[in-house]
Amino acid sequence: MLCTLKTPKLNVSRLIVTMTRMPKHVPWAISVLGSYACVAALIAQPIEELNPDGTRRGPWDVYVGGIHIFDWALATGFAIAAFVGLLVLRTILRGRVGAIAKSRPGPITQTAANLLRETGWFPLLVVAVAVAAVQLALSPMAMYGIRVAVIVAVSLQVVLWGRVAIDVLLDRMLYTRRLPDGKPDPSLLSAMVPLRFIVTLLLIAIVVLLALDNAGVNITAMVAGLGIGGIAIALAVQSILGDLFGAVSIVIDKPFVVGDFIIVGDKMGTVETIGLKTTRIKALSGEQLIFANSDLLSSRIQNFKRMTERRVQISFGVTYQTSTVDLRRIPAITKEAVEHNANTRFDRCHFKRFADSSLEFELVYIMTDPDMTLHMTTQQSVLLEVLERFNQEKIEFAYPTQTNYMDYVSGDESDGRRMRGGPAGNEQ
Repeated sequence: MLCTLKTPKLNVSRLIVTMTRMPKHVPWAISVLGSYACVAALIAQPIEELNPDGTRRGPWDVYVGGIHIFDWALATGFAIAAFVGLLVLRTILRGRVGAIAKSRPGPITQTAANLLRETGWFPLLVVAVAVAAVQLALSPMAMYGIRVAVIVAVSLQVVLWGRVAIDVLLDRMLYTRRLPDGKPDPSLLSAMVPLRFIVTLLLIAIVVLLALDNAGVNITAMVAGLGIGGIAIALAVQSILGDLFGAVSIVIDKPFVVGDFIIVGDKMGTVETIGLKTTRIKALSGEQLIFANSDLLSSRIQNFKRMTERRVQISFGVTYQTSTVDLRRIPAITKEAVEHNANTRFDRCHFKRFADSSLEFELVYIMTDPDMTLHMTTQQSVLLEVLERFNQEKIEFAYPTQTNYMDYVSGDESDGRRMRGGPAGNEQ
């Protein structure tokens, strides 16, 4: 004999209005739990008219899975109440801690506010259902499923909290290691992306292993299997791993950091980002150059950002007709031209060698400021002043020229003349 249950009529419109005024996740949770209770009631098995103790069963003596429907209803109500209570508690804590973090900002208050902000509703729902299920005499298989659900939900939440803690820690490191001008340390800024990825990956690996261990999985054999599988995966993604370790090498060794101007082969530009696989450089002409980290480390890199002084070397030549007196005065002239400019230090100027078409000099001076624009402006000023002084002193710059001398002598040829090439020389 089947038992029939009479249910009261519901005002659907009033129920919808009531649910829309609740917190956004509460209607969903009530719907899920209510549907679960209704399905459980619908699949109730036929029952005998007598209880095991011989008493006659009433209309509400319905058992689902060996558990009285009253116990199901009590557990469902307790789960809903616990879930709503946890949501309310989370909302209150978010508001209070958020207000404290705004009034008294600090690493502890900011971390607490971020942790509460990343606390999701799903773990709260799973915990509420698990606490309610303890009151029911469920089968071992059902209890194991609830246990696994709790482990998964808590593990996901721990990963979210861990990412918040990692971000707060790295941001704190970036804030405490600022340069004297208030800007963040470029070397630490370059390490943010690889460091955040590696730490997050380690966190996920630890959480997964702990979750599997608590779920009753033998992780010893699994770790051994992963070791063998890891070798195969490493061979398959060898280039990707090479770039990943290249990023780690760049972070640790610091051949360059974000903001450095570097030259790699025939390419040059300013480093924008150092990623896990590639490094992006903004070229002087405006386009973006992308280098694989492994290729970048295998190349010769010129880093101009770390230049504290710039050595400038200029070679020039004067004609062979220049007198020795003027030749001896050329170093003094160039020294005066260099010292008339700021941020310069004269090094030397020497008569270097006898070239094919000139007497070659070499001028060397130091720019105490390595800025490229300042260097070019100063070099232009030095060259113009040298040119002006040479014009005043009647010292001529040399340029390649060649003169051939021809000598005619008498001979025995039919025309009575023979042309003989004379010595060829250079005329300066």
